[in-house]
Amino acid sequence: MSTQAWLNLVLFIAVLTALAPPTGRLLARIARPAATLRPQLFNRLERGVYQLSGVDPTQQMGWKRYLLSLMLFNIAGVLAVFVLQMVQQWLPLNPQHMGAVSADSAFNTAVSFVTNTNWQGYGGETTMSYLVQMAGLAVQNFLSAATGIAVVFALIRGFASKSQQHIGNFWVDITRVTLYALIPLSIILALVFVSQGVIQNFSPSLAIDTLDGGQQTIAMGPVASQEAIKLLGTNGGGFFNVNSAHPFENPGAFSNFAQMIAILLIPAGLCFCFGRMVGDRRQGWTIYAAMSVIFVVLTVGVLLAEQQANPALSGLSLDQASHALLQSGGNMEGKEVRFGIVGSALFASVTTAASCGAVVAMHDSFMPLGGMVPLLLMQLGEVVFGGVGSGLYGMLIFVILAVFIAGLMTGRTPEYLGKKIEMQEMKMIALALLVPPFLILAGTALSVVLDVGVASLGNPGAHGLSEVLYAFTSAANNNGSAFAGLSANNLFYNLMLALAMFAGRFAVIGAVLAVAGYLAAKQRVPVNAGNMPTHGILFGVLLIGVVLIMGALTYIPSLALGPIAEHVQLFSVQSAE
Repeated sequence: MSTQAWLNLVLFIAVLTALAPPTGRLLARIARPAATLRPQLFNRLERGVYQLSGVDPTQQMGWKRYLLSLMLFNIAGVLAVFVLQMVQQWLPLNPQHMGAVSADSAFNTAVSFVTNTNWQGYGGETTMSYLVQMAGLAVQNFLSAATGIAVVFALIRGFASKSQQHIGNFWVDITRVTLYALIPLSIILALVFVSQGVIQNFSPSLAIDTLDGGQQTIAMGPVASQEAIKLLGTNGGGFFNVNSAHPFENPGAFSNFAQMIAILLIPAGLCFCFGRMVGDRRQGWTIYAAMSVIFVVLTVGVLLAEQQANPALSGLSLDQASHALLQSGGNMEGKEVRFGIVGSALFASVTTAASCGAVVAMHDSFMPLGGMVPLLLMQLGEVVFGGVGSGLYGMLIFVILAVFIAGLMTGRTPEYLGKKIEMQEMKMIALALLVPPFLILAGTALSVVLDVGVASLGNPGAHGLSEVLYAFTSAANNNGSAFAGLSANNLFYNLMLALAMFAGRFAVIGAVLAVAGYLAAKQRVPVNAGNMPTHGILFGVLLIGVVLIMGALTYIPSLALGPIAEHVQLFSVQSAE
């Protein structure tokens, strides 16, 4: 791996590690409903929201009521975004006079943005009006992110509480997260993006005469405001079809680095928020370290894969070697030239480690093993930082599983943070762990045996299987990035992927809230010398092992038929020649 690649990776981890603890401190204060934060304007806005909506901020909820409130709120969001798309031709802020979106695409998009997936089977600048982009998609970017953070707050309260029946108030949690974290951070980041050249306007598309006498249409729109929350909320849905590869979304190297930091800022900060809320900051550092180790190892893997020459091009007399400032060398197919292999490959790892889905390169064009890394990062459960909220509550599921396994090996009742882990919690943990693999593998299998599924493939063989597998992995784990090559904007895939997104999001959330409720009702058991420490290197290694083994046992067969088989075919053909 090149020196440039190492420097970029080290710098990225260093900056993220410096910014995550203060972000965690802010989030921990937000999670305490009695706390007030400056500026006071936001406190007055918070009280105003409660008065207008009729919410009693002092009222606490059990896990069933918390889940019911969350589901009603998100179903209403699906309906609102769907209707906006179906009637956009009659609404203002539509200078391109775009018509209604097809019903199946509108449904898929509505589910996608409400579940924090942001899978896009359409071209944003050619399909959605400015009003739909702002009032529909961007609003859900805020609310879906706030929902994920609210759920992890509820789970942490379950660990931190002392025998109580409530886990917080859903309406208070999403209000405080939105007002005190997502909106202020998005305003700051949007201003940074505008300073770098990201556009923010309501102008109609520009018709430009080209040098060869033709005409080019250049899309305009309110991009910076959507771009900021797209990244901070690990949403990923871009204003433009090519997402963050578009210069109006991502103008240069600095904005590219800032985007990667923004994607992981809140997921990383939540680790430290967890440590503060449970009263043991070492717990947060242990989880953060485990996430970082897996991330670095897999990122090195994709960088190594993409910096090697593509043997399929060796017979074309192409120079794929690195030549200082002249060319980066390696596999430049599908990469954004402004960012090169290192910037593009690092972005691919960041966006699939988080459940973001923003892209600066086509993962379909990566080397087989390079493309397998983003796929594997999602298949691990989006817990290597993961989405805002969903990453940490997903990792805490693995933490509980690791504690349970350790308890079985030592013959003791498993305990974590003074709470005994018993049968009812493990049933919910099993549900949360089994739902995404079922959706991914069953959806992929069904798609490759039905003619309607195979008809959308852009490539045959192992690569075609990878395309379908990636699509369902992205949907069920609420990532939203695409492998490309799969024409998914049709009735079959719009409905199948919408089902995977909805079930992958809310079935897991239901299980997590049930665990939160069960834990909250338990007495805390004093820690004694017989308890296994859940901080430090030993537990960190156990946690990493559990995450990797679960992913390996579940997905190795499908990976062997897809990217691994393609890698063998690619290099064996070259060796034979």
